[in-house]
Amino acid sequence: MAFDIDAPRKPFLARGSNIGRCESCFLPLLSCLCSEKPKVKGKAVFWLLTHNDEIYKPTNTGRLIVDVIDGARVFKWSRTDPDLAFIDALSDEQYQPCIVFPSGKSYQQRMIVSENLSEKIPAFIILDGTWRQARRMFRLSRYLDDLPVMQPSAAAISRYQLRQSVEKHHLCTAEVAAQMLREVSDDHSADVLDAYFDLFNAEYYATRRAVDMSGASAVARHRLAQLQNSVNNIT
Repeated sequence: MAFDIDAPRKPFLARGSNIGRCESCFLPLLSCLCSEKPKVKGKAVFWLLTHNDEIYKPTNTGRLIVDVIDGARVFKWSRTDPDLAFIDALSDEQYQPCIVFPSGKSYQQRMIVSENLSEKIPAFIILDGTWRQARRMFRLSRYLDDLPVMQPSAAAISRYQLRQSVEKHHLCTAEVAAQMLREVSDDHSADVLDAYFDLFNAEYYATRRAVDMSGASAVARHRLAQLQNSVNNIT
């Protein structure tokens, strides 16, 4: 499943709903980042199990993971009628599926750390929605009950400026993915995703708040260029 702007959905009526947007990155046309999307092959893949209300929000950062990490996929979440492509993916022997979610006493027996991962490619399942939606998705999706659960070991403060979370440690979807890449010692892919997220964050914030974020955008672009050049020099 891809982020399809023409698919039926709940109308987006929040601030900025009348702005002309790129049909791929969903940013305002003047801030389109499509020509600047990096692509890396990470040591893990990401499967986004995405709430219907989240897929088409321009502020959704799950699409940044799909832009950057090769093999990332998006599946539509349903409580009782799971996406058949997602169920098929769970059976793919080349991957080790693992839900990314905070530790909890009621499912402590399912919690693992990076050292517990097998030699298969980690497939990190991110429940893509608001924190309230993600908790409901985790609790009510019976087809997820037998999967191991992993949380990032390092605490971090969110850099996301487009939505406010009650807790500073509640990271947005792209930040969570970068943290999980670091869990499997893939700092380069994490750095690329972080830099692209910073660029998205700055460009979107500038259009939303009518403030000058050119400095932050320039820093993020420079960082992306450095990271891409470092790989080219190695190869």
